Amino acid sequence: MKRIALFAGVIGLVAGQSLAQIDPPTDADIFVLGEVHDNPLHHAEQARLVGLIGPKAVVWEMLSGRQAKVLAGVTGANADVMARALEWEASGWPDFSMYYPIFQASGQAEHLAGAVPREELKSAITMGAAAVLKKNFPGIDAARALPELAADALEDLKAEQAEAHCNALPPEMLGGMVEAQRLRDAWMAGEALAALDRDQGPVVIITGTGHARTDTAIPAILANLRPEVTVWSLGQVESDPGADAPFDAVRVTDPAPRDDPCAQFAVPKARK
Repeated sequence: MKRIALFAGVIGLVAGQSLAQIDPPTDADIFVLGEVHDNPLHHAEQARLVGLIGPKAVVWEMLSGRQAKVLAGVTGANADVMARALEWEASGWPDFSMYYPIFQASGQAEHLAGAVPREELKSAITMGAAAVLKKNFPGIDAARALPELAADALEDLKAEQAEAHCNALPPEMLGGMVEAQRLRDAWMAGEALAALDRDQGPVVIITGTGHARTDTAIPAILANLRPEVTVWSLGQVESDPGADAPFDAVRVTDPAPRDDPCAQFAVPKARK
């Protein structure tokens, strides 16, 4: 995979000030645009970048196969019509109004399902991501896409899953959660490569920033499978990730207002 790094370091946001503009490269095959899912600033930037890139296909972490088929009949409709057709309110994703401008900016691009079916995720937890990938993408070398993790890398990913789930999961579940996450990465990478094979490049992937990491996620899988494919990865975050953040470009914004997602797991204080 040929990676394109526009700059080193982080483009940051100080409250009340404007972000420096990120311009995507003009010659990448696949653009992985990360987000914090409920941050409207991140979706606005994705919409702006999609308008500049002009993709022929967009892979959405948020769309199931059924939704992608439904969407083909309502592309270009207003936000309310699209949201109802997609049954978005029941999907568990943040408000559709944040995602609608990305659909608008994508023009005539085909919208592809990047969501892994629930049963396949369950299988990944018990059987491993590579086995499930091989079944669903027979044209992909699953062992090459998802090589066995080194012990330290596995422990790092387990720690990330523990934190993402508010440290509420039993330790014995963390390995399975890592496999589910790796399957999501590989599934979106597979959909993007299939689009390229149909001459639908450039391809944009709309996904959470964790899936945009160049060291462990979608770009790494693409590098394993197709080193000749040029990929550009944007990580959008809400705090400085440090100079070695594993993205081709990083954008730091103010955090979105939200309740503490881990508050429900807090241990109640004993009464005196």
